[in-house]
Order: sequence, then C-alpha cells, then structure tokens
Amino acid sequence: MSAQAESVLKDLKAGKIAAVYFLQGDEPYYIDLLSNYIEHEFLRPEERGFNLTVLYGKDTNMQNILNAARRFPVMAQRQVVLVKEAQEMSEWNSEKAKEMLLRYVEKPVPSTLLMFCYKYKKIDARTQLAKALAKNAVIVETKKIYDNQLPNWAKQYFASKGYRSSEKANAMLAEFIGNDLSRMANEIDKLLINFPQPQVTITDEEVARYVGISKEYNSFELQNAIARRDSLKVYQIVNYFAADPKNNPAIPIIAILFNFFTKILQIHDSADKSKPAVASLLGINPYFVEEYLATARIYTREKAIQAIHLLYQADCRAKGIDSTMNDGDILQELAYHLLQL
Repeated sequence: MSAQAESVLKDLKAGKIAAVYFLQGDEPYYIDLLSNYIEHEFLRPEERGFNLTVLYGKDTNMQNILNAARRFPVMAQRQVVLVKEAQEMSEWNSEKAKEMLLRYVEKPVPSTLLMFCYKYKKIDARTQLAKALAKNAVIVETKKIYDNQLPNWAKQYFASKGYRSSEKANAMLAEFIGNDLSRMANEIDKLLINFPQPQVTITDEEVARYVGISKEYNSFELQNAIARRDSLKVYQIVNYFAADPKNNPAIPIIAILFNFFTKILQIHDSADKSKPAVASLLGINPYFVEEYLATARIYTREKAIQAIHLLYQADCRAKGIDSTMNDGDILQELAYHLLQL
C-alpha cells in the first residue's frame, strides 16, 4: 500500500505498525521526519541499546540488513532496523540481493520494524521487488512541492507548532529559502525559540529580524518595486545586491522575476480575470491577487513578453553565455531595461 508521510507518522504514534517501510522520492524532508521518529522516539530510551540498529547504505549490504532484521528483540516488544541512505547500497543492481529482500518482504519477522530510507530516487515499479513491497509493505513516495505551494507549507508548519503567521511572512520565507523543506523547517524552528508562548502571530517583521532577511532589500521587495515602477527603490535594492554578490547571486533573483512576469502573462491570456479565477490560475494566495492585477495594468501583454525576454538574456549572461559581466552589473542593467518598458 502507498501512504503519505503524515498519515504514516500518525499511525506509528497510534501503534499501527507495519513490518517493512520503504521511503523513497525526491523530497528528503519527509523521509527524515519518519526516520528521526523511528530512531529517537519509537522505542523507549532503555530499549534502544539492544533493539535499535542503524545501518548506512554505503557501509552495509543486504545480507547484513536481513540478518539484523531476523533477530528477536531483547526485553522489548519490537526491535528496529533503520537503513539510512539506502540508495547508496551498491547491491540494488544485484538480482541475488533483490531476491533476498523480496523473500523477506513476503514473510517478514513481525517483531521487527525494518525501514529503508531511499532518498532522491525510487525503485522501478515494474520489478517484482517493487510489486512485493506494494503488496506487503508501507511505501511512502515523497515529491518536491511546487514553488507556489511553499508559502502555504510554511503557514501549515507554523500552525502545527501552535502559531499563526502572516501571508507576507510565509511569502518571504518561501522566497528567501526556496524549495528546501528541511531548511525551511529548521529556520522556522529557530525563529520560534524566540516566542515560547504559542498563539503568537509571526509577521514579516519577525522573519526579517530572526531569519536574517533584510526587510527592505530582498527579492520579494525588488519584485514589488519593479511592479510599481518605483525606480528609486529598485536601484536601492539592486545596488544592495551588487555590494554583496555572494549572498545575493543573480540567477535565483532572475528566476523569481521570471516566474513573476510569467504569471503576469498568464493573467493577460486568461478570459476570466476575477480574483478567485486569477488566484486559482496562478496557484497563489488570494491575498496577493490584487498586486498581480495591478502589475498587469502597468505591464501590458507585450511588455510582459519583453520583460521575459530581458530576463532570459540576463539569465544567459549570469551563466556566462557570451558574457563576462558580474552579477551586480547584470542586475543593474536588467533593472534599467525593465523600468524602461
């Protein structure tokens, strides 16, 4: 059977336990979430010494894993065999090793919880082993979430900790951290240390102060300044970026602006420009829709296309294609041309 990480974690905490778990996919955050629970919380502290075996893919083999899995728990109801970085095991191309695991999966030791953490990949669903796992084990397949889902993910993470968060705070975190859920969760956890009492609303002020994002000088504010044609603010931010290129590389900034103007073009090409329709079309929170509609009134369809072309050229320069310009000069030139549209 297939299951989402959150429901598997809920089942584990409720005592609904399978004999074999296979965690795979592109998003390591959820794999780490489950494996950390299994390693640090599933067994009582006094049980872990004899009943917790942690193996690493590059340092082990299938025989060792299954030998450990076939042992019986010592003075405990269950033992755990946790295989971290399982994708590093060289034996995944060995038919003998796969056959060994297949046989175990079909008849596992019920007092053992065997968990494989197979990051950034997934096994071929057409193989006998994959079919056996689907039938007899719990498979969790994790996928990277889309960029436009990141603010809502941040909001839900705050809520899971008992806090509220403003839309702008969520958007700033998404823009600054990007599609790295482990880092996002870590930054939020560090921020919340400063607010020991839940039910506090975290705003962009707190994010700027504790996560280290400049409230005035970030890609989010640059996007807004370009959208308003606020040339003074645009050049202040771009010059700030140019003075610190190590922490403000051009390519991610260009990517954010590219996505922004792509959304503006989508608005122009949409027949229904009502706020609910635009929010659904762009996959954004309704809170931000008016800003996009206002930008679409400033940047016509033709200007949005020109902006996308300018951003493509800037991206090529930033990647060293027919250009030796540094990141600061690229951003300054790009800002000038965008403001001229």
